[in-house]
Amino acid sequence: MERGEGFGERLLGQLLDRAHEMPPQLIAPLVAEEVRAIGGRDVAILLQDYAQISLAPLPGRGLTEGEALPLEGSLAGRAFLSESIVEHPQTDGVRMFLPLLDGSDEIGVMALTLDKVDDDDRRLLRRLAGLVADMLVTKSSYTDQFFRARRRRPMSVSAEIQWSLLPPLTMTTPQVAVAGILEPAYDVAGDSLDYALNDDVLHLAMIDAMGHGLNAAVLATVAVGAYRHARRAEAGLAELYTFMDTAIDQQFGPDHFVTAQMMRLNIATGRLEWVNAGHPAPMLIRDHKVIGALEGPGTLPVGVGGSTPRINREQLRRGDRVLAYTDGLIEEHTAGGELFGEERLITTIERVGPVSATVQQMVRTLSHALMRERGGITSDDASLFLIEWRGGSADHLTRPLL
Repeated sequence: MERGEGFGERLLGQLLDRAHEMPPQLIAPLVAEEVRAIGGRDVAILLQDYAQISLAPLPGRGLTEGEALPLEGSLAGRAFLSESIVEHPQTDGVRMFLPLLDGSDEIGVMALTLDKVDDDDRRLLRRLAGLVADMLVTKSSYTDQFFRARRRRPMSVSAEIQWSLLPPLTMTTPQVAVAGILEPAYDVAGDSLDYALNDDVLHLAMIDAMGHGLNAAVLATVAVGAYRHARRAEAGLAELYTFMDTAIDQQFGPDHFVTAQMMRLNIATGRLEWVNAGHPAPMLIRDHKVIGALEGPGTLPVGVGGSTPRINREQLRRGDRVLAYTDGLIEEHTAGGELFGEERLITTIERVGPVSATVQQMVRTLSHALMRERGGITSDDASLFLIEWRGGSADHLTRPLL
């Protein structure tokens, strides 16, 4: 079968034309049909679960279903973690595993079998996987099917609220990369994070609402909403804090508050500014070593304000990583009753960092390692948000390919 550039362009064009009006439940048979058109079979779509531990099969007509596969130790997991195609020769052909990337956010893996594979196949399937990822993300707004597939455990109402607030947990550009993870994924309540890249400024916030359960989720919802409203109105850091503080105080009164870290990073210069509103100080990581905590004048938690917020500043070097985290990570007690503490966090960061090529790999591996270090205990939300500043420019991406 001829599978050159012209064939691939026609195939992907037809898929894109049909996808606009395609109801969500027909995405699976449509993908299976497109794979059959290039001689493929046994198609599976595997989505990363909420805890970032396994790849769960998406059910649907035309798709091969089965058990969830672990991220660690499976061929599909290797494709996901490396963000590259993995090929596995079999007696009846070659089993291929392709990462599903929506922009820079990885949502899962597509698997299929071909009798044989050449460079035309690889090029076409890589583009097909990108289009499938975009379709899954777009159509997820119209259905619960994809959300249900990603759930490996029952989810609490508070966690449902928090996940509905979140942006994509990974963003990668030539100048900056961010990644986050929330724990416990299926029962998180007061922790949340948000970010936006507006021109040369990356805006970030990490929020930890007081309390537990549904009350904490509602408090965090108002905090995130107020943060986004002020950010989109182009408020400065001081004004942003004041707006959030007023919103929380007016809605909940003086007995409720949110600790928060609001940051702004100029991705062209590496200049970092932040307001620390009662939150643990973020860690500065350079060459896989923790240089130290980014200490500085603190500000009262959001909702307990009244004083002028204090803005801190730091000049980053290319390759620096900044790790923000919530206090549940270090204030948890181990199985023996000992406080987990900051020193153990630093030791774990420096052990995990050198084997983590990307920010997504680092937050996932770090979170899971910390969970093991705590003996599986999580009595409070324990979330991570990692930023890597790379510098340089992304202008080359605007030039047409000849």
